[in-house]
Amino acid sequence: MRFPSDVPTLTDGVATIRAHRPEDAPAVLEQCLDPVSRQWTTVPLDYTRADADRFVRDIAPGAWRTEAELMFAVEALDTSLTTADEPDGVRRFAGTISLRDEGDDRAELAYGAHPWVRGTGVMERAVRLLLDWGFEERGLRTVVWWANRGNWSSRKLAWRVGFTVEAGLRSWLPQRGELLDAWVGTLRAGDPRRPAHAWLDAPRIVGDGVVLRAPTEADLPRVVEYAADPLTRRWLGHIPQPYGDTEARAWLDDLTERHARGTAVTWTVADPDTDLLLGVVNVFDLTPSGTGELGYVLHPEGRGRGLGRRAAGLALRHAVVDVEDGGLGLVAVRALAAEGNTASRRLLEDLGFTHQGRERRAARVEGDTLADAAIYDVLASEVVKTSP
Repeated sequence: MRFPSDVPTLTDGVATIRAHRPEDAPAVLEQCLDPVSRQWTTVPLDYTRADADRFVRDIAPGAWRTEAELMFAVEALDTSLTTADEPDGVRRFAGTISLRDEGDDRAELAYGAHPWVRGTGVMERAVRLLLDWGFEERGLRTVVWWANRGNWSSRKLAWRVGFTVEAGLRSWLPQRGELLDAWVGTLRAGDPRRPAHAWLDAPRIVGDGVVLRAPTEADLPRVVEYAADPLTRRWLGHIPQPYGDTEARAWLDDLTERHARGTAVTWTVADPDTDLLLGVVNVFDLTPSGTGELGYVLHPEGRGRGLGRRAAGLALRHAVVDVEDGGLGLVAVRALAAEGNTASRRLLEDLGFTHQGRERRAARVEGDTLADAAIYDVLASEVVKTSP
């Protein structure tokens, strides 16, 4: 890959990427001192104005001269700042993006945003400008993206522009003396610059005496409580025991990963007055053919009042509502319950599921042993698409 001697200026009318300038240094310093930048990048914790000056004066231009890295400053209009000469807003530094040469027509994409521009879509525009230029003008064949595991903002941007997350690597990316777990994804020259699959969210759904909402870290103590409950342990043997904070956080990470891959949606079943977790419901194992599976579990405080049926009914209706109307658009939903779990089976039958048979040794129950499972399913056309 050959780099030009002069840094080009590229724009789509909203975002501009250009060479760094000396006047960018104060904003570079602000970005490097920002807590989010410190959390997810290798910027030194003692970063100073002198470091910022050296970056815009020596490091960024030097990377171009050695053909090691194409470093661009991102610039955009900040409409919250106005002057007499610029009543519509002030153009200002918004971040840095680059392509690091990996040889053989390959490069690594890196980006970091100034706090003021996050959530505006400017960085996505800047990344698209850079990728188009790298592929079309510089002859790149493959671009790789890396991020520390847990950096969902970076991953979502990469997803939006078409990267496929290939793997997660344990103890791989160095940061301040540690090796952190990493995500890695790739984008090839001929790949579409759009998401390869859905990234699902858990929308807030309000029902009769119950709310479904996205799970949060505040829910985790209640998750630990229901996981330790004897009735939960009896019928859900796949839940590890003992179950503590570490397991609950792993559960939250896993459901977020499933959302990101478009294979499941998980809700907290919450009290509408206190917002306390009373259970969890999900639609998982989503397939391209339009099927999925319904799952649910209640906190002990949520049992005995029909809450599970109402919450599962809300999730089921979301599953079969057309995508254009905000649902998942599934054509059929299945569910499994241990044959002896009469309460779970009654819930499914109340929701209109039909018993289709038995799958031997398909349910994990207490002690992580296998029991026969009753198989149920319901077609979208059989679900009453009104509030339960």
